[in-house]
Amino acid sequence: MSFLKTQLIGLKADSFRHPLDLQATKALKQIPGIDMMVRNLLGPVAEQVFYVENIASSVLVGEQQLPDIHKLLLDACQILDMEPPQLYIRQHPAPNAYTFAMRGKQPFVVLHTSLVDMLTPEEIQAVIAHELGHLKCDHSVYLTPVNLLILAATIVPNVGALLAQSIQSQLLEWVRCAEFTCDRAALLVSQDPRVVMSVLMKLAGGSPTLSKQLNLDAFIAQARAYDDISKTEMGEMVKVARTAQLSHPVPVLRAREIDRWAASKDFEGLLKNNPIEYNDVVAPKGGWRNW
Repeated sequence: MSFLKTQLIGLKADSFRHPLDLQATKALKQIPGIDMMVRNLLGPVAEQVFYVENIASSVLVGEQQLPDIHKLLLDACQILDMEPPQLYIRQHPAPNAYTFAMRGKQPFVVLHTSLVDMLTPEEIQAVIAHELGHLKCDHSVYLTPVNLLILAATIVPNVGALLAQSIQSQLLEWVRCAEFTCDRAALLVSQDPRVVMSVLMKLAGGSPTLSKQLNLDAFIAQARAYDDISKTEMGEMVKVARTAQLSHPVPVLRAREIDRWAASKDFEGLLKNNPIEYNDVVAPKGGWRNW
């Protein structure tokens, strides 16, 4: 059995980049020497430690290793018109996924086993596509400093904490806005907003035991009702305070944004070219950059 998806030949990052991402990136670029400041403090050794610590503790996915998940990666890269990064699966109890790009090294994506365990194959591909969105949009320019700041706070707590505090609010604001863009990349690959919103629902309140019992329609209604909180000044203040120190927008807000974009002419326009045929995905056998 097969189905049609649109391969986005020649896809440019700015064609799906969220406006808040553009705005936040522009603001972040106003911080003088942010990338140089972090790299000069920590140096290439910290990058190498970060890189080796990940690949040494994970399983590299490939044609001979978890081939079903490998195919999800390749199909997602074909749709987004980009070269595939390495993909690793890491044993970890916290549902998570992240991406890392280091100078002179192939970029890689890591999925935690606990996340894979509660998702369908289509949802796993949506998570992979989200991480690919970071690479497609060159988010690694600022993701690497964010990741190195986290590492700095671990290996040199006083210096790392001081540096993180100095640019924390700007970095967190940018990261939250970048997530909206990458959720759009997930939708461009899945081409079904319910798949992306289902992942967000499971991240908000799922587990291998509960995920099959969750009601996606109820969660979508919950996401659409999120705007009602902003109808009062107090409600808006609470929303702002709730998200100011988070690295990610809250899941219902992300679901609401995907719900809106899926119904937009921009999304519809991106899919109006080059339909290609894919085989149905097969069920797999089986922070740093959080999904």
